[in-house]
Amino acid sequence: MRYLILGCGWVGQSVADKWLADGHEVWASTTSVEKYHCLQDSGIFAFQYDFDTNDLPVEEMPATFDFILVSIPATNRHSVEVLKTRFEHVHTFLARLHYQKLIFLSSVGIYPDISARIDEASLEEGDLNEKLRLAERSMQLLSNAYVFRLGGLFGKNRIFAKYFENRVCTTGAQRANFVHLDDVMALLELAFRNSLRQPIYNLVAPEHPLKRDVVIASALKNSMALPKSFQNDESFQKVVLGALLQDELNYTFKYPSPLDF
Repeated sequence: MRYLILGCGWVGQSVADKWLADGHEVWASTTSVEKYHCLQDSGIFAFQYDFDTNDLPVEEMPATFDFILVSIPATNRHSVEVLKTRFEHVHTFLARLHYQKLIFLSSVGIYPDISARIDEASLEEGDLNEKLRLAERSMQLLSNAYVFRLGGLFGKNRIFAKYFENRVCTTGAQRANFVHLDDVMALLELAFRNSLRQPIYNLVAPEHPLKRDVVIASALKNSMALPKSFQNDESFQKVVLGALLQDELNYTFKYPSPLDF
């Protein structure tokens, strides 16, 4: 199999290493010179590429891939204009290629901070984050393209408690809409190899404990300091449901609860 990863960051690197270990041919883009050399050294066909300024083909890159993973971010710190250009370039770049299936990694941050149980069809288009939806729509214009909205992502060296050591935690009364990296990787593997019936899926662990409890469990597990205090300044109860993809792929989560991350 031949894979392409656009935006080989934390998730992309983990996926690339797994696919490479399984004997597949992996191509990957990065904006970083250091990351480019790291990927090349590991056996990945890496290329340095900035989609904010470029949409030209890459010399010597194949025109045909089995599967494509797009993990290029649409972050709030960038303007709508910057993101529009970025994803127009991504779209133009990908439209030249032939492939079986494409998956774009988005975020459950697309949903507003409200007290509700939210699945993929719960909200109107106008209720969603404008910048993330812009990126999603651009990718959905491509053939055989699917959007995966990831929950807060943890695993390996990304530990929830680390962000609150000796600090004040103001979000402890919120529900955790998290997912473990190992589950994301397993679901991607299944999704690429099996038919998908819907255009958009949430990837979120099925259990939603309070973030306060996740912080405490994470700190104890990793011998980290607890927060100085918990202040429930932002206590809306948003619960993002990920059962659609789980049921469709008949998947059992390795980490069903963020308390066990």
